[in-house]
Amino acid sequence: MSSIQRNLTLPNNRFTTVRKKKGKLNARDSWFGYLFISPVVVGYTVFMLVPIIWAFVMSFTNESLMGASRFIGLDNYARAFSEDPLFWTSIGNTLYFSAGLIPLNLLLALGLAVLLNKKIPGIGLFRTAIFTPVITSIVVWAIVWKYIFATDAGLINQILKLFGVTGPAWLYNFELAMPVVIVISVLKNVGLNMVIFLAALQDVPAIYYEAAKIDGANKSRTFWSITLPMISPSIFLALVLTLIGSLKVFTQIQVMTDGGPGTSTHVLVYYIYKQAFKNFEFGYASSIAFILFFLVLVLTLVQWNLRKRWVYHEQ
Repeated sequence: MSSIQRNLTLPNNRFTTVRKKKGKLNARDSWFGYLFISPVVVGYTVFMLVPIIWAFVMSFTNESLMGASRFIGLDNYARAFSEDPLFWTSIGNTLYFSAGLIPLNLLLALGLAVLLNKKIPGIGLFRTAIFTPVITSIVVWAIVWKYIFATDAGLINQILKLFGVTGPAWLYNFELAMPVVIVISVLKNVGLNMVIFLAALQDVPAIYYEAAKIDGANKSRTFWSITLPMISPSIFLALVLTLIGSLKVFTQIQVMTDGGPGTSTHVLVYYIYKQAFKNFEFGYASSIAFILFFLVLVLTLVQWNLRKRWVYHEQ
């Protein structure tokens, strides 16, 4: 072999060797990657995926502590839609809760975000105070407000008593129980949407406001024509999150009213809990849980398809 051929061959051999080494390193790195994510994958599979699949299978059975389980097809779903009036009551109460919570939450969060988007001393303290309930335990929050709205010794009724007004039995009144739960739920979670809106407001380019000022636009016109369109993607995000959260309401209902008085606060997740852990009808409870899943899915898809009509600067 000539010297020229050797010089051409050796680099090719080195390139092949280096490529093989890189291939081995990439394979080893891949195994390390799989090793690091394996706890999350195993945990998700064992504690999320398998129970969801099992619950779906169980929704087609009459699984119960009272007898042997057997496959009954769509009987549980037919029972919910055609034979169980309490199911429809729970659907109505859930939608009532959502219809009251969502506009109050979004409007209050947007108003607070606009007010707190100012450079004044101590503004961080107010932001922290409003966001603190978000990280507070929902059980503790519900217990505290249950005592505040207590009939005899509750803070609200004691304040009303100072003005000569006899306060109602807030949590034992058919008309007032659900509005009370809605209000304390808004106060609990409004801080999260406020932070989302606050971040969006701070991201609006100042040049737009300067141009509007030069054109003579007032504050109201600027808000409706610049601020709202620019933060509409964040409003859409908050709307989806708030809707999903409202349809899954349970803890404050269970702690404050236990579904009462009567069935006035008997929401869907509470009904699932009642069927599963009080009546021990796990198959029927699973079918209602998947009805709730499809309800959330449909409403989310409707919002997603309608977003192009009001969410601006989306491709």
